[in-house]
Amino acid sequence: MSDLLERLRGRGWRMTAQRRVVAEVLDGDHVHLTADEVHARAVERLPEISRATVYNTLGEMVTLGEVMEVATDGRARRYDPNAHRPHQHLVCARCGAIRDVHPAGNPLSDLPDSERFGFTISGVEVTYRGICPNCAASA
Repeated sequence: MSDLLERLRGRGWRMTAQRRVVAEVLDGDHVHLTADEVHARAVERLPEISRATVYNTLGEMVTLGEVMEVATDGRARRYDPNAHRPHQHLVCARCGAIRDVHPAGNPLSDLPDSERFGFTISGVEVTYRGICPNCAASA
């Protein structure tokens, strides 16, 4: 069983066939699919699943904190099941490919007090940008 399915079951989330398929599609490392990509892959497993069901299921998973929404440069939102392991993202500026990265250090503590302007910091998002090997090879 996938990590995401285990987490959802552990929360007592009612596991319908549609919800299960969406969770299975999102399973894996470096998964950052758009809702339409999730729907396309879910239809391969469960042909009757609707786009609305996929969108609603993704929204519920985000609300539960089991999946993160990732938005980069005005592109479609992507869904990241790696919601419980702190990480940052590396994004290809050409094709939009996203990889999870785990840089050394703590970006929260890297912000000096003089740059916090009295804010109580609750989280941080760092996005590294570059060109992926596939795009670099095709240039």
